[in-house]
Amino acid sequence: MGRRKRRTGQLGYHLMMLPGMAFLVVFSFIPMLGIVMAFENYIPTKGIFGSPWVGLDNFQYMIQIPDSWDILRNTLIIAIGKIFFGTLVPIIFALLLNEIRLKWAKKTIQTIVYLPNFLSWAVVAAIVINVFDYSGPINNILQGLGLHPIMFLASNQWFRKVMIGTDVWKNFGYGAIVYLAALTGIDPGLYEAASMDGANRFKQLLHVTLPGILPTVMLISALNLGSILNAGFDQIYALYNPIVYETGDVIDTYVYRVGLLGQQYSFATAIGLLKSVVSFALLISANKLSIKFANMRIF
Repeated sequence: MGRRKRRTGQLGYHLMMLPGMAFLVVFSFIPMLGIVMAFENYIPTKGIFGSPWVGLDNFQYMIQIPDSWDILRNTLIIAIGKIFFGTLVPIIFALLLNEIRLKWAKKTIQTIVYLPNFLSWAVVAAIVINVFDYSGPINNILQGLGLHPIMFLASNQWFRKVMIGTDVWKNFGYGAIVYLAALTGIDPGLYEAASMDGANRFKQLLHVTLPGILPTVMLISALNLGSILNAGFDQIYALYNPIVYETGDVIDTYVYRVGLLGQQYSFATAIGLLKSVVSFALLISANKLSIKFANMRIF
């Protein structure tokens, strides 16, 4: 009788999953049939099943064109910069915020730094364009210091730095939530023991706080490794222009330009498919690394 009741209860939970599963199948699994286009010379009038089969020609062409390596380099530089500073800055912010004892000040600062995360890149891009404009406040400060103004968003020297910096500014407050949660999980007795041994606040930070959040840092870093080929389409598409294609064009923006604007659907699909395969392999590697070094599983 009890077992029958448990089964009836579990059936209810399974039925609750149906809408989510149906959404996943319709919008995630069925569209995956489109990867066939990567092995075809896709012609819209003939459709996926009527277009001629070309095998690996699209992948070979992708390797041969000189733009491929520039795009891969841009993607890796921007993505690695975002991952490195996007991990380091939230950790530092969480450690500093944890040292504030005034609760109202702590909550106020948290609320202020969380806000940019909830803005879309379209809104943030408008702010960034105005701030880094040739006659904007940053250049006004530079001119006030006797320096020449810089066209940040039209300079191949500065574009990547602006992309990394603005991404970190937008997300570091929200990213710090995980580390603040990890800080609350550290046993207060460890701080008391360290204090009795004569450790000051800095030594407590080095020998108690940092080792306490290290597994979380390693897990987040491993998770980020899986998205190393995602440099951020929304941000870069909203801010870049043909002048900075040399240093700002990444895989996602190139796929958009070639696939939709250039109507090379098969070639763009091949690039996207290769990126997904590499990202999947990196995610599997990241899972193994997190198990080995942090004893935590991603899945």
